[in-house]
Amino acid sequence: MLYIFKSYKLRRGGERGALLVYASKNMSPRRNATATPPPSPAADLSAVRVRSDPVYVVKAQLFRVLGHPIRIRILEILSSGERTVGDLQAELDLDSSGTSQHLTALRQHGVLESRRAGTSVYYRIRDPRVTQLLAVAKQILTSALSDSHALLNDLADEPGSHSRRR
Repeated sequence: MLYIFKSYKLRRGGERGALLVYASKNMSPRRNATATPPPSPAADLSAVRVRSDPVYVVKAQLFRVLGHPIRIRILEILSSGERTVGDLQAELDLDSSGTSQHLTALRQHGVLESRRAGTSVYYRIRDPRVTQLLAVAKQILTSALSDSHALLNDLADEPGSHSRRR
């Protein structure tokens, strides 16, 4: 479990100084690189609540692990059923180390399950709603792209437009 906490190092006189961010399993502090003054106390408190709320942290971790093109491709391949690591390697054209790292990240976040059969390790999507999530994402992207395409056509059709048509 990843814990995220923020605190301010106090200066003499009780003023807030450097921002310390704790964002790891062992809770070691990491100084914020920016020297900007802290936001107002009310805004700061709501931001801290959102950033440190475990629900939002877990959601962000899920989307972060899904945020790599190879991992999306792995999920698309596995949406048709379980595959061995070797099958995935061949399909993705990756070496065993790269494939293993992506599969491990997805498995550690509960997106994939694995089973061993002899010398082979098989992976499958743990929850079928992940496949639905990919389908919804595709619909959203398709809609956004078709809206952009329609806008480009409208711009090209405007009077006085000097664009070249093919």
